[in-house]
Amino acid sequence: MDRTLATDLARLPELLEATRRTAADTLEALDARPVVPPPPSAPSHQAEPLPVHPTGTASALDAFAQRWAPRLSASAGPRYLGFVTGGATPAALVGDWLTSVHDQNSNSALDPGGQDLERETITWLRDLFGLSDAHAGTFVSGATMSNTTGLAIAREWLGERLGVSPSEDGAAALGPVRVLSGAPHSSIAKALSVLGLGRSSLVPVPTLPGREAVDPAALDRALADTPGPAVVVANAGTVNTVDFDDLRAISALRERHAFWLHTDAAFGAFAALSPEHAHLVDGLDASDSVCIDLHKWLNVPYDSAVQFTRRQDLQARVFQNAAAYLGPLGERPDLVHLTPENSHRLRALAAWFTLRAYGREGHREIVERDIACARSLAAALEEDPAFRVLAPVRLNVVCFTLADDPAPARLTALREAAQEEVFVTPTVYAGTPALRAAFSNWRTTHADVRRAVQALRKAAALGAHATGTTRTTPATPTTRTTGTTGTTAKGTA
Repeated sequence: MDRTLATDLARLPELLEATRRTAADTLEALDARPVVPPPPSAPSHQAEPLPVHPTGTASALDAFAQRWAPRLSASAGPRYLGFVTGGATPAALVGDWLTSVHDQNSNSALDPGGQDLERETITWLRDLFGLSDAHAGTFVSGATMSNTTGLAIAREWLGERLGVSPSEDGAAALGPVRVLSGAPHSSIAKALSVLGLGRSSLVPVPTLPGREAVDPAALDRALADTPGPAVVVANAGTVNTVDFDDLRAISALRERHAFWLHTDAAFGAFAALSPEHAHLVDGLDASDSVCIDLHKWLNVPYDSAVQFTRRQDLQARVFQNAAAYLGPLGERPDLVHLTPENSHRLRALAAWFTLRAYGREGHREIVERDIACARSLAAALEEDPAFRVLAPVRLNVVCFTLADDPAPARLTALREAAQEEVFVTPTVYAGTPALRAAFSNWRTTHADVRRAVQALRKAAALGAHATGTTRTTPATPTTRTTGTTGTTAKGTA
């Protein structure tokens, strides 16, 4: 064994303790550091050459602290409101560390512990989201892979209806395919490209007036326009306004039309945890396949999502992998036969830990607090003449813009001027350039909302221009206690 590697092995407890201290210091400092750090002064970051001679883990830890840690965003914190980004609950962080410690490739009954843990976690998640046991589930890397997997199963279902097998004969055996949706996420078109169905197979269906939810009557007409089976992609939480299709009305159309119902509920599925909002996902269980992203509102580390389906037999037909060293296919397929991945890290462990630690009620509290924070931000922006809120806050996203001349360059300048204190992302809603603030972090409180409002107002008052950016100064850190664990945490984005 290399001498440096052997030394690291002998010092492993000490190195892990140093790493623990580094991690704890990073989390403790979240509130005081910029949400998104300023870019380096140099036009580009020059890559260092690969070291020739070993220097050891301690040296690498020091190099990371100097070169890279200062450039990473505070995306684990409560004012990182871009995309739909959760953090990692204390229990999820513990589970993720142990995932690397145990280093399982949890795919085979030949070594079953990991996949048995995943199956238990799937049953908990199925219960959490109100799905029946007719749905089987599998962990995947994220919503894009979940949508891709669900649509791959849909592709095989189309073949079943037409008397062919795309998994054996190729997608061309299907002929023209129609995939109908009102306001699909961009990953749907990407999935159709990957699956050989083509982006042009995605047929837009009119939405309800002033909404992103599909018009069920328009969908009925679209299904009747062309004979043959189709795929319908329903949305349980659109990107811009978290609008929800009427899943029961869509499902009822199957009395007259043959179609596979795939529901993209990447973060909207979490409405099921809130009694006030659970009606938004009524009918989710009727879906043939469902996408739910866990590194969003379950607050487990990247990457983690689940894919549920009623037709795991078709799923295994698509993804089966025949090799003597792999586990059996059978009626209860090993996980290796259910996703594009043969190598499948034990993503379920972080989810298992946070569900075991905080249960349904703990995660309900996170969801309802984030919803309340979104409403609070929208109310504050509506009171400010500099801003205009573009849509109702149906769940956890605030879609807003500048009241005066919301040009993309001005919005970019505003966003960049505020992003050391709060991070939001650009969008376009109903033709209007806009910004999105998405609340899904377990740390976020109303104190963070006040800091975000202050930063956005200051940036707007400064009249940030596209040609230059003025950054706000982070507010004084506020220490708070997370009631579930009793540990001290710092608020940030």
